[in-house]
Amino acid sequence: MAVNTIANVFGRYLFSQSIYFTEELNEFLIITITFMGLGYVTRKGRHIRMSAFYDILPLYPKKILMIIIASSTAAVMFLLTWYAAEYVMKIAHRGRVTPALQLPLYLTYLWVVIGFMLTGIQYLLTAIKNISPGDDVYISFTTVDRYEDPEISEVIHLYEQDHSLNSDDSIHREKTETTP
Repeated sequence: MAVNTIANVFGRYLFSQSIYFTEELNEFLIITITFMGLGYVTRKGRHIRMSAFYDILPLYPKKILMIIIASSTAAVMFLLTWYAAEYVMKIAHRGRVTPALQLPLYLTYLWVVIGFMLTGIQYLLTAIKNISPGDDVYISFTTVDRYEDPEISEVIHLYEQDHSLNSDDSIHREKTETTP
């Protein structure tokens, strides 16, 4: 998408000639990237979450809440898949094509259906993973819920390192004080 856009800018300003299909190609690519990325982000557990109340819960209520969240989100994604599929079928039935490339228009929006379906599957797998026994809460099928802010992790690491050195020093001092 970047190469296409940059080539169009150079063509327009250096040669006074735009690439006629740039806008259509970029529209197609942005839809594809967005909805394929939605499934990928869900798979990796990197989606945006509002977790203020969730974070203060103990382990098992967290796990139950995650099952509810993942199941309901999966249901919404499958519902959106259904509506998107109906829309794509209407466009396909009408036989509309894109103006510049003359490609069937439904091919552009087919990625929305696929993206919603893959995302729904990922949320369903997350719910199933949390139903299984264990002491971990999963925010995706493979990702355990852990808060790891790099700055806070560094502070904790330094704190632990400082306290382990202090306890080692005190042990060393106790040994030297008791030895004649």
